[in-house]
Order: sequence, then C-alpha cells, then structure tokens
Amino acid sequence: MKDTDSPLPLAGIVILDLTRVLAGPYCTRLLADMGARVIKVEQPGAGDNTRAAPKQLEAGRRDQSSYFSRVSAGKQSVAIDLASAGGRAVVLDLARHADVFIENFAPGVATRLGCGPQAVQAVRPDIVYCSISGYGQTGPWRGRPAFAHSINAMSGMMHLEQGDDPNPRSSNLQAADVLAATHAVGAIVGALFRRERTGRGAVIDVSMLEALIGADSVTYPSVLNGGPPQGSPRPGMLVHGIKGRHLALQIVGAADLWDRLLRLMQQPELERDPRFATTEGRSAHWRELGPLIGRWLDGFASVDEALAALDSARIPCAPVLYPEEVIASEHLAQRQFFPTVQHPVAGPVRVTASPYHLDGHPVHPRDRAPHHVGEHTRAVLGEVLGYDEARIAALFGSGAVSGPR
Repeated sequence: MKDTDSPLPLAGIVILDLTRVLAGPYCTRLLADMGARVIKVEQPGAGDNTRAAPKQLEAGRRDQSSYFSRVSAGKQSVAIDLASAGGRAVVLDLARHADVFIENFAPGVATRLGCGPQAVQAVRPDIVYCSISGYGQTGPWRGRPAFAHSINAMSGMMHLEQGDDPNPRSSNLQAADVLAATHAVGAIVGALFRRERTGRGAVIDVSMLEALIGADSVTYPSVLNGGPPQGSPRPGMLVHGIKGRHLALQIVGAADLWDRLLRLMQQPELERDPRFATTEGRSAHWRELGPLIGRWLDGFASVDEALAALDSARIPCAPVLYPEEVIASEHLAQRQFFPTVQHPVAGPVRVTASPYHLDGHPVHPRDRAPHHVGEHTRAVLGEVLGYDEARIAALFGSGAVSGPR
C-alpha cells in the first residue's frame, strides 16, 4: 500500500522485524525513521535482550533500558512464541502482509522455526527477506556466535589497533553491528526499488564480519595486493596530550598537508630531512616523525591554543572530547541530533536521530519504543491481520501470543 501524503520515503512499507540486540534493531530503527511501519516480534515475557541493559529509565523494572528506547523507537511490539505452532502461523500471516522480513538469528535458526526464506516466500513471493548474521549464511564460520567484540577479533581490526600495547584490547565501538545495519538498510531499499520495477522479491545475506573488513580503507587493499598492513600507530595520525587534554591531528589524506604543517612549524631541518621527503618516507619513519611533531605541540600552552594554530593552517585536527562534551556541543544541538521521545513513566527520554537530514530537516523517530513486551499485539492482530476477538482470545489463551491487557 502506497502512502502518497507522507513526505517520508518508506511510508506505506511494512517491515516484519524478528531481530534483537543491535545490528537488526538499528537497521529497523533507521527504516522506521524513514516512515516504514515496523512490527517488532518479541519473545513473550523477557522481550528483546536489550530491554534489560543499563541505564533503566523506570525504577523497579528491568525492561526499560535507554539502549532499547534508542534502537526500538517508533516500532510496534508483538509478543509471539515462535516455538508454538500457533505462533509460527501468526508470523507467516504477518509475513503475508509485509514488504520486508528481517531476522538476525544464527544461520539456520529461522528455517528451523518455520520462517526461513522459502517458507516466507511461499506466502509472499515478492517479499524482501533480509538476514543479518555475524559471518554470513554460508562458509565454515557461519555458526560462530556473533557479537561486536568477537567480530572485531576475527576481522583483524583488534590486532591492527593493538599497536605497541602488549596485548590486544576490546573496543567500545560496536562498529560491526552498526555497519551491518546500515548496509542492510541500503540493500533493503535497493531491493524494494528493484521490486517496484520488476515485481521480483529478494533474499539478502548481510555479514557483520564483511561489513567491518570492508570499512578498512588502507590495510586490506594493501595486503590483498602484496603490500604491508598499517596498524597502530597509524602513519600520519597523531594523538597528543597538552596539559591534561588531548588533540588529534593528521597529515595524510590530502597532498599538501605536510607542506602546510612545515610552514606552521617553521622548522626547516624537518624539510631538509631525507627521511621525511616523501609520503612513503614519512610513513616508514612515522615512529621518529610523530614524536618530533609532539615536541613541537608541547610548546603550546593548551589544547585550545594548539587547535587554533592548526585550524588557521588548515591542518585536520580536533580535541578529544568526552561523551558529555559531545552531547553538550552547540553543533549537534543545531543539528537536532539528540531528540526526545516521551516515555509513559520516565517522561522525556533523549535518543539519537538518524544520521542525515532529509529535505533540509533532521530525521527523528516518530514515536517512543514499545513500553511493554507485546504492547501492540492485539492491535496488530486486529488491524493488520483482521483477526476477530474470538481468534485473538484463543491465541492469547494458548500462549502463542501475549501482551498487556
């Protein structure tokens, strides 16, 4: 069904969302922000794993996390027991009315639950079916447990970031999940566009591992073609402390950055040093060059003073900010990147927006996250599937579905 009145690009599109944690839910949050109706299937009782994460927004509960509120904003929650025959029948009925089916179970689980690609396409041949998994639906690693931490290790990124540290370390950034989510959004929208032209559905297989490897623009292109890896410290990129704060700068990425820095530093001996005469030389001798730049930075009284000088010379640089400073920044306030949604008990809850503007306006969630597991079960069964009250009551009575009364 097309919605020609809404300015949002996916208005009228129905997404059946059987995902949990981050990669799948962030994907469907982005789709919801673009106007799609996202029906989120949750496990009766506990619901999505992230409901129990910190920080809890409602005292005395363990299912109202800020994590869940962010990634599930704008969705409807339907609680279905996928282990029951009645629950599986409801899922296939919902698939019959959906444009997109998305899941991030381990490979093979959706098929065992009776809602794999073949079963879903049997009831809706032109559906766009998307699976997000750690390693993809094929290959010897497909069955491995997939979380950002383990994907970071398997991708080679953890090794590359180790640098001079004695051991590899974990990363705070859940890059594998978010990159897989955004790749899935692009593939889904592309498949919907193809369906509009041809009437043909699609089966999409998104790998978190491949999304993370594909984000590396230096090491993998080099190593694939016989060159060396570039780990940490990354040549041409420096993080330096001044009076208790830190700044980041780089002299790679544009042809004349090194010349600009030389003019600013006014140290002709660096310009004459044969080790640093070429891009390749500066890369090979970065362990010597980086400390020389650092000693020059030590001449500034503060990070702000150094940043002012570097900015004036058009050297890419930035202060290393704390999360609280990022949230308080005037830039993101003007971009309206931290909108609020109205929690039924906690009141206004801040979340992140979609990371783009559409037609000159920020793209915000259209509603809050579902408060209760299965909050919309009755409404969806009635409005979308047309079930009468007796049938809905029977499903509740059998335990196939659940939700608040």
